[in-house]
Amino acid sequence: ATAALALGSNRGPSEAILLQAVRRLARCFDGLRVASLYVTRPISPIPQPDFLNTAVCGRARLAPDALLAFGKRLELAAGRLPGPRHGPRELDVDLLVYGDRVSSRPELALPHPRLRERRFFLAPLAEIAPRLEVPPDGATVAELLASLPGPPEPRRSWDPLQGI
Repeated sequence: ATAALALGSNRGPSEAILLQAVRRLARCFDGLRVASLYVTRPISPIPQPDFLNTAVCGRARLAPDALLAFGKRLELAAGRLPGPRHGPRELDVDLLVYGDRVSSRPELALPHPRLRERRFFLAPLAEIAPRLEVPPDGATVAELLASLPGPPEPRRSWDPLQGI
C-alpha cells in the first residue's frame, strides 16, 4: 500500500537528523519520494525554534503498525526523550496515510487525525503526492491543502537520497 509519513525536527542539528531518518526509512519503502524541507512555526504555547518539516511517500514494505513502530525507534535513535506535549523535539515521525486504511485505535489512528488541518503535514505531502487520496472520502492531498487558510511555508530543496 502507498504510505506517507511526516517528519519534523526543531532541536539539535535538524537537517542532519532528518537526513538520517529519511535514509533509514528508505529501507521500508519501494519508490520512496521525499519532499523539500519546510520551515514552520511551532503550534505550541511553549517558546521554541521553528521546525524543519518534510514528508516521505512510497509503497510500504511494512504493515502500518510496524511502520509506525519503526518511526518511533527513529525518534529514540535521534535522542528524543519524553517531554511536554507540543514541546521541542529532535525528531517527530507521524504516519499520515496507509493506503485506504481507516483506524481509530489509540495506538494507530489512520489517517492521522489532524492531517486535514495541518499545513505542515499537507504542504510537503502535496509536493510529492498531490493526487494521493485521503480516506474516508478520497479527498486529495492537493484539495485538502487548497482548503486551508494562510500563506505557504518557506521551503528549501534537498536530496537526502543522493548517493544511496
